Amino acid sequence: MKRRGGAHGIAGAVVLIVVAAVAAIAPLPASGVERFYSTSFYPLVQRVVTPASNLVPIALLDIATGGLLAFLVFRFSRAGGRKQGVRAVGVALLKIIAVVYLLFLIMWGLNYRRVPLEDKLDFDRTRVTRERALALAAESVRRANALYQPAHALAANHGDNRSDLESAMSSALHVLEGRGYPRDGGHLRTGRPKRSLLGYYFRYAAIDGMTNPLFLEVIVNPDLLPMEQPEVLAHEWAHLAGYADESEANFVAWLTCLRGNALAQYSGWLSAYSRAVSVLPRDIRLTLPKLDEGPRQDLNAIAARYQRSSPVVRRVAQDVYDSYLKANRIEEGIANYDFVLQLMLGTSLGGEWTPR
Repeated sequence: MKRRGGAHGIAGAVVLIVVAAVAAIAPLPASGVERFYSTSFYPLVQRVVTPASNLVPIALLDIATGGLLAFLVFRFSRAGGRKQGVRAVGVALLKIIAVVYLLFLIMWGLNYRRVPLEDKLDFDRTRVTRERALALAAESVRRANALYQPAHALAANHGDNRSDLESAMSSALHVLEGRGYPRDGGHLRTGRPKRSLLGYYFRYAAIDGMTNPLFLEVIVNPDLLPMEQPEVLAHEWAHLAGYADESEANFVAWLTCLRGNALAQYSGWLSAYSRAVSVLPRDIRLTLPKLDEGPRQDLNAIAARYQRSSPVVRRVAQDVYDSYLKANRIEEGIANYDFVLQLMLGTSLGGEWTPR
């Protein structure tokens, strides 16, 4: 009977893996995913799951990981021997991987297959020029210099600015989604920033945060500096809003920060400055107006936090995430983060930085 049960277990694992593989490679039309999943089914799920996850102060990912390890130990101990235990754990893992992947697609992952944001905006690649990058960098300098004092005054108060950022996110999503998204943010339930045992890994891998796609919760790096927090949190909320693509989440986060309070705006403009100057030759960067001492110190503090990470862990983390993105049809992999600058430069922006 044990042998027969083991055969059934392997057969079940094979069936689940085949189903998951078919789901992974199925050629779904982007317009269908956009209409029936990203703007219909997924928002219904997110409005229920994220508020439920918010009720738990610790990361549900930690609880799920601990439960999984306990389950595998239990399966191993009940198998009746080392060889049987390894086999039982292996079969269980195959089933779990397949089920988790299917849940990933249902709960959030299909957003990778929606219509790209550049196809929904007035985006033109011919606008992505060195001159426009220089103009964006110059504007970022002017804004960062002006916002430094009020931003640091807000940060010094140690107040919870999430309600301001939530309003800004609602405004950004409204202008992106048009009439289909209410100004009061009724479609999105923002996630409370949680800490996790992964925080230690985040520190050494230079990861700012993540969105847990199964429980639709937000986990952040505990070492984030005050001027980084608004943009990182807005980025993860953009993921919760269905923008799985990293560059699109960065773009939504930037638009959100520009609509927020002084600290959020400062966070957004510091990030825009770093991205814009990264593509400018040194001789052209020297023509930019100068950042004041305060913003320069903040950028140095951000760079110092990054340097405290481990090059080895950072590289491994980047390689793993690069493979993950490519597996989810983001062909450029981790380089997708950098496409946000093209969105910023190539999108026609009206008053109050409103995309057309």
